[in-house]
Amino acid sequence: MTETAYLATDLGDIEMHITDIGLKSLAFVEKIPTDHTPSEKCKPYVTQVEKYFAGELTRFTLPIDWSDVAPFHKDVLKMVMTIPYGKTRTYKQIAAVLGKLSAIRAVGQANGKNPIAIVIPCHRVLGSNGELTGYAYGLELKRLLLELENPKSYRHQIKMFGDVA
Repeated sequence: MTETAYLATDLGDIEMHITDIGLKSLAFVEKIPTDHTPSEKCKPYVTQVEKYFAGELTRFTLPIDWSDVAPFHKDVLKMVMTIPYGKTRTYKQIAAVLGKLSAIRAVGQANGKNPIAIVIPCHRVLGSNGELTGYAYGLELKRLLLELENPKSYRHQIKMFGDVA
């Protein structure tokens, strides 16, 4: 059975779907219902995401429901989950670690189909020259998430690669 939880954050409203296996999706949404209270099953998920946005959590420990994710996409997303908080990697680096250097675009596509934003930190993946590329919720939100995680380092990176805002 899938349950839904909502969370309002400074960067936008979030909707999460949680199954008996784990977190199935986390997405930014336009609006959240005003009459929704998360079930007991959803509370640990909401709490961890709240702590992330408060700067109190740098690593999620939530179970993930991978049941609808294709094998290659799962490999890419699991690799994305290893990117440390406040750090970034490139699509090319991920492809190289997976041993599929010729599949940089496929890595980008898999990252772009990430069903669990934030928890699977696809916002930490950049273009080869350090540019912000391809975030489902817009480059401004991607920039804000990177700044949330590491404001000093990210501001330095902006100076290195040019302002993208």
